[in-house]
Amino acid sequence: MTLAAAGVDTGDTAWLLAATALVLLMTPGLALFYGGMVRTKSVLNMLMMSFVSIALVTIVWLACGYSLAFGDDAFGGLIGGLGLAGMSGLGPDSVQGTVPTLLFATFQLTFAIITAALVSGAVADRAKFGAWMVFVPVWALLVYVPVAHWTWGPGGWILERLGALDFAGGLPVEITSGASGLALCLVLGPRLGFKKDAMRPHNLPMVVLGAGLLWFGWFGFNAGSALGANGLAAAVFLNTLAAGCTGLLGWLLVEQKRDGHPTTLGAASGAVAGLVAITPSCGSVSLLGALVIGLVAGVVCSYAVGWKFKLNYDDSLDVVGVHLVGGVIGTLLIGVFATATMTGGPEGLLHGGGLAQLGKQAVAVVAVAAYAFLVTYGIGKVIDKAMGFRASEEQEHTGLDLTVHAESAYDHGVLGHGAPVTSSVSSSVPAAQKVKKQA
Repeated sequence: MTLAAAGVDTGDTAWLLAATALVLLMTPGLALFYGGMVRTKSVLNMLMMSFVSIALVTIVWLACGYSLAFGDDAFGGLIGGLGLAGMSGLGPDSVQGTVPTLLFATFQLTFAIITAALVSGAVADRAKFGAWMVFVPVWALLVYVPVAHWTWGPGGWILERLGALDFAGGLPVEITSGASGLALCLVLGPRLGFKKDAMRPHNLPMVVLGAGLLWFGWFGFNAGSALGANGLAAAVFLNTLAAGCTGLLGWLLVEQKRDGHPTTLGAASGAVAGLVAITPSCGSVSLLGALVIGLVAGVVCSYAVGWKFKLNYDDSLDVVGVHLVGGVIGTLLIGVFATATMTGGPEGLLHGGGLAQLGKQAVAVVAVAAYAFLVTYGIGKVIDKAMGFRASEEQEHTGLDLTVHAESAYDHGVLGHGAPVTSSVSSSVPAAQKVKKQA
């Protein structure tokens, strides 16, 4: 038996190990959530865009991403240094607070992974997979890593100079992914048939399963950010649950009033909207504040997802309407509902803090959204010029599953002599009849 390194708390470490696994599970959960929302012909491509992000972001993070995000500040609060590149100098005895540094770095890695994967929803059904594989590592380094340093890194300007609060990722995760998704869908243009053809989710049970896995993982995402098994983690855990519930109910109320019926997709989307909004604020607000923030997000985001039809941008799976808008709501409302009981200092407007904290939150929101949008737009344009980012019309019409991956999500088994089933029509013919015909 070996003793824990000096300064390591075994309870905190055990909780963060579990939280890290929970957050990693969110990316497969997102894959199912997104995969159920697309049409049948692009399900596997959607799953692949999330899964490949795990591998690509991990390599970048270990090479230099962690060092640039959480290393000592090297440039006026804008970026960290390369002293920890390749995880240099970090071993089992390295400590970050009360947990091993390697565990802290892995926990933060899972945030970077899902943020990159989130962006894919904006360009579902029409992005080249090869271009996406180039985009992800470049985007992680140029967009996610700097914003993570600003928000959480040593000397980061948002945290230490501006004084804006973000407990678990409203700025680096939600607003960054939403603004980047908007930029990328403008680079690629709308899907064929946008605003003309019905593009309904093909598998709502898959959507609900994905949303459930996201909600489950979100407890690690938010409560894990307390970096300890303590009372703050417990309060954040409850705030996360509460906001997800009121987000779900808020979305359904809007659907009932506007459309005359609550939907399964609305329930899943509303829960996610509430969870998005509470992410930055879960460590700053009381339970009442969490309930209100979730409700506001559910209501507002349910309307925001329709903006794309009025403003003519094809955000395929509503990354802008849910993640950007929800992230903005949650980050700004810290300036309204923050309480010293949770923050240990800063207070929002309703608790006597005046407008000061709200102003700080607004500056952070505008800066991060503008940076993420502009840099992502530039990355997307360069990749588009260099290798083409948009799939061809033929690929998009046929579906990316067959044309890119040579697979189909809903063809089962093979015909006699090893001939694969290639269409849903052929799969409806009895297997014995197919074999007889071939023979």
